[in-house]
Amino acid sequence: MPRIAPHPTAPPTFQLHQGDAVTWLRSISESSVDLIITDPPYESLEKHRRIGTTTRLKNSKSSSNAWFQIFPNDRFEDLLIEVYRVLKNNRHFYLFCDAETMFVVKPIAESVGFKFWKPIVWDKKKIGMGYHYRSRYEMILFFEKGKRKLNDLAIPDIIECPRIFRGYPTEKPVSVSEILIHQSTQPGEYIIDPFMGSGSVGIAALQQGCHFSGNDLSAEAIDISKTRMHAFLNPEPTLLDLITEH
Repeated sequence: MPRIAPHPTAPPTFQLHQGDAVTWLRSISESSVDLIITDPPYESLEKHRRIGTTTRLKNSKSSSNAWFQIFPNDRFEDLLIEVYRVLKNNRHFYLFCDAETMFVVKPIAESVGFKFWKPIVWDKKKIGMGYHYRSRYEMILFFEKGKRKLNDLAIPDIIECPRIFRGYPTEKPVSVSEILIHQSTQPGEYIIDPFMGSGSVGIAALQQGCHFSGNDLSAEAIDISKTRMHAFLNPEPTLLDLITEH
């Protein structure tokens, strides 16, 4: 049975799924999603890991996952066809990637129907590993299906936010996704992430009153995301709360 979007007036909810991203997207009803934000484990990351120019992809304090399965460039067409299909008309799609992957994704996304607006730059504030002009930024490709006005036209195309150190591999700050969600949705709308990781897009969606569905191949990613989202929706009472109640 196809997965359908939740009712827009319901309290924020989330659903998580473990499996292949393209297969999961094919289970979602056509034109049922209001926003897609995702960060595929793109093929060029394997090249950087192999030559030792990145440390963020190794074991970390919050993850036993030494590496994850790469999403190859030759599968992007299948992915983007499904992304376009499930997205409602007059909606946005954001994809995190590096400069190399941008040249792969842009023409494919345009060929399936998306309008490409521009790359947004996420400035991580500190440089990372590498040899050739060490990178301190990542691209967020901004696509549109139909036409939808951004909520705040004063937001610049450079988002400054420190990267997360010693987190889940390639973990993104919640605050970056918050900006994208604020720009491209209204409360009660439905957001998905086919490559969810530790769930930063989901947390940002719930924070802004949106529903969320996420998918990842990793069981560890599902467990971490589920714990984070349950904690957000059902926060533990603080000592002050307990004193006030009694």
